[in-house]
Amino acid sequence: MAGVPREEPLLYPGVWPRESGLLDGDRLLPLDRPVHEDRVDRVPVLAIGSNASPGQLRHKMAEFGIDSPIPMVKARVTGVDVGVSAHVSRMGYVSASPVGTPGLVRELFVLWLDAEQLAVIDASEGVPMATGNFDRAWLCGPGVRVEQAEGDGTAVLRGAYAYVNRHGVLRGGTGTPRRHPGDQRTLITELLQGSARLRELFGVTPEEFRARARADRRLCERGTRLFAEEKRVTASGLERYVRSGRTDEPLAGTRPPPTAPMP
Repeated sequence: MAGVPREEPLLYPGVWPRESGLLDGDRLLPLDRPVHEDRVDRVPVLAIGSNASPGQLRHKMAEFGIDSPIPMVKARVTGVDVGVSAHVSRMGYVSASPVGTPGLVRELFVLWLDAEQLAVIDASEGVPMATGNFDRAWLCGPGVRVEQAEGDGTAVLRGAYAYVNRHGVLRGGTGTPRRHPGDQRTLITELLQGSARLRELFGVTPEEFRARARADRRLCERGTRLFAEEKRVTASGLERYVRSGRTDEPLAGTRPPPTAPMP
């Protein structure tokens, strides 16, 4: 629970659990029963960055007095990797964003959120806002597969939500999406070393970057535009899932009201 990225940006994405668990207030408890996909009161959401950190989740929920438990289930995910968002967060970090990676298999956490919890996470990602950074997309179909342990076997979900960056993602040297290193100091250092203009805006160290970004929303917007101007941005490969209108999406056509500050 220690080290909340919203309070200590250079700790982003925070500490992820080793195993599935139930986030209950200030405790992460063993998940003592399966979480089934067909539960009518919860929906599955892939945690790509700090949403997989119990400390960050607790911080977001506590801000609005929400203390209902959140199942966090480790899952085997095919077709999705963790890229780098093509925007500078006013929280003081450069966040993670999902990217489509055909055939890749990796472990991620699935959060099973009720409507109230989902509204907070949606708004924290800027979904309800015209100027927000993310859309919530329903990932499903042959390109994406999400499996989680259920009893003695595994269950394949019909799909899962994920937050797709509206600005795109940063590209690597080959032009494909850059993978998030999972260490904010490493990422920011590399980004600053690669751009003199970014250094002019945010300084030469991760600490300077953090301090300047947290103090100035317009500076963050300028940094976001700079990524595009320097042609460091590419598509995530998941844009086709945004507002796809698929009939198997559990919350098709709905968007909860904004209830939390946008990063």
